[in-house]
Amino acid sequence: MIVFLDTEFTDFIDSDLISIGMVSEDGKYEFYAERNDFQAVWCSEFVKASVLPFLGQNSALVCDSDELKRRLWQWFASLPRSVQLAADSERDKSLLWRAFGDGLPPNLEPSLFDLRPLIDTTVFHHAVCQYHELVGCPWHHAGHDAHAHRAGWLAWMDQRNDCLS
Repeated sequence: MIVFLDTEFTDFIDSDLISIGMVSEDGKYEFYAERNDFQAVWCSEFVKASVLPFLGQNSALVCDSDELKRRLWQWFASLPRSVQLAADSERDKSLLWRAFGDGLPPNLEPSLFDLRPLIDTTVFHHAVCQYHELVGCPWHHAGHDAHAHRAGWLAWMDQRNDCLS
């Protein structure tokens, strides 16, 4: 099973996880959480303007890093089979690895399906933009961006399958 992953973090130099979103390829499994103990002083001006204003909409989704670790392990234990992450950045994967603490869930494959080659394809890009427009959600929100990547990947796969038919 592919799980689309996106994160928001403080800065490219001092990267501390702020929020994490994941959604399975079939859309049946979703995960979203925001940390309340990230290093706010490390936030870039971009993060202050484009990420932080959209946080805290649901207090049940906000937790500290220890609670995030517990929720992540619990969520991965609920997934039905082997999981491969898909993301547009290795940083997303490394931030997730850090959030797990020691070790990784046994059903999580270490390899990442790299979405970067798809991002510049017209069909992927159009589907991502369309998702954000239809849902009316902000960019640079880990939950919405994970869903947008799923939409882009599904559109890309549909086009690829049409070409193979």
